[in-house]
Formats: sequence, structure tokens, C-alpha cells
Amino acid sequence: MFFLTPVLVALVCILIVWIFKAADRSPEKKKGELQARPWMDEDLKDSTDLHQVEEDADEWQESEEPVEHIPFSHTRYPEKEMVKRAQDFYELLSKRRSVRFISDEQIPMEVIDNVIKTAGTAPSGAHTEPWTFVAVKDPDMKHQIREIIEEEEEINYMKRMGPRWVTDLKKLRTNWIKEYLDTAPVLILIFKQVHGFAANGKKKIHYYNEISVSIACGILLAALQNAGLVTVTTTPLNCGPRLRMLLGRPPHEKLLVLLPVGYPSKEATVPDLRRKTLDQIMVTV
Repeated sequence: MFFLTPVLVALVCILIVWIFKAADRSPEKKKGELQARPWMDEDLKDSTDLHQVEEDADEWQESEEPVEHIPFSHTRYPEKEMVKRAQDFYELLSKRRSVRFISDEQIPMEVIDNVIKTAGTAPSGAHTEPWTFVAVKDPDMKHQIREIIEEEEEINYMKRMGPRWVTDLKKLRTNWIKEYLDTAPVLILIFKQVHGFAANGKKKIHYYNEISVSIACGILLAALQNAGLVTVTTTPLNCGPRLRMLLGRPPHEKLLVLLPVGYPSKEATVPDLRRKTLDQIMVTV
């Protein structure tokens, strides 16, 4: 019996250590870890969950019928024209800046229609087109959006973002006051659809929904620059659910980006920043 006592003690110690390790990785612990990093906005996560789809197979639409393929129509330019077009487009986009001082002068809604149609040409996972663009013109609605964002942004700057993030933004002279949300004639809120619905009401998978919508946002920024309008790319942290409810959007749509759109105000300024050179961003193999 005396020879077994050290063995039993060792086994009990191992068991206690194992229990404590298991407790450290409990769901409550993990949830606490996530809450400790509030800048990880739930609405900004890509929620394509294929495992969940497999578990709830009856709720999801099976693959649709094959699509007919047609000949591709392509315009090929002579090399000199190609080089010139590429250079001209670069020079146009190189003038794009994030502008936070936006005039209240009205802009043609036909332009907004066309830039959103242009954004809608973006590629998407399995051609699901998982985006919704909400254009807000109504002054009262814009002001309600501003109130929600400024309320949350003050908390972001004071608590959620942390001193390093706030310090990094000082050179841009930003804070939680967002006057442009009132003055810009149009606000475009871009929502990602985490899934869609088939004609029979079943859910339809939207693969890579956040990446797809992000590409559409990039094209939208280029289209706005091409039209001679300015904006600033904003991602209202922790505002998504309230803005979604305010605008009457369904639960499967999550706010990704908000763009105030208009002409620059006469007193508009921007930081004197420099972009990285080609050799800093490109590697040729």
C-alpha cells in the first residue's frame, strides 16, 4: 500500500491540472476573451459557416440548375493605347483622398445610381452578389444615423479602441464628431448579406460574402472618383445592429462600410500623406 501512495498522489495532481486547463478553455472563458477585444465587431466577420449549413441542410437551398455559357466579347487595345489608358486611370485614382469636409450642395441622383450599378459589377463567390447598397438622402434620417454613430464613436475613442489606436489617428485629426454625416447630400451604407434566399424561401449560401462586398466597395470608390465626387471610408464600430434596425434591413444583412458622398467643401483639407512607391508594394517573380 505504501508503494501505491505516491502513484495515487501523482494521478490526483495530474487530474487537478487537467481540470484547471479544461476550465481555462471553457465557453465562458472564450466569450470573455472575445469581449476583452471589443474592436472585433461581430458584423465585420465573414460568417460563411459551411459546417452549420451541413447540420441544417433542410433549411438551405441545393445547387441551382446549370447556367448557359455564351461567347465572351472583349475589346483589345493597341499596346500604346493600353499603356496610356492604364497611366491615365492611375493618375485619376492617385488623386483620390479621404475627405471629411463635404459640402451640402446637392448632387445628381443619376450619378449615385450609376456608381452603385458599377459597384454591382464586382465579382462574388459563386456569383451570389451578396451586397445591399442603401442610399440615404433624407435629412432627418441622416441626422439619426449621425446621432447613433457619434454616441458609439465617443465610447470607441474613450474605451474600446485603446490608446495605441487613438494615438495612431491623431495625425489625421479625427474624433467622434462626424459633421459630414449631416452635410453630405447622400450617405451610402453598404451591407453584406451573410446568406440569401431562394425562390422557395430556403436559405442560399453566400460564399466569401465579406471579401466579395469589399471588392464591390473598392470599385465604388473608383467610380466616385471618376465622377468627381469625394468620400471618406468609414466602418462604424459597434453601430451595425442599430443602423440596420433604423434602416429596416433584415437580420441577415450586416453593415460593412458607410460612405458620405458629395463635393468637397471650400475649406476642405487633407493630411499631407505619401503613398508607398511601386517597389514597396509590388514583387515580380
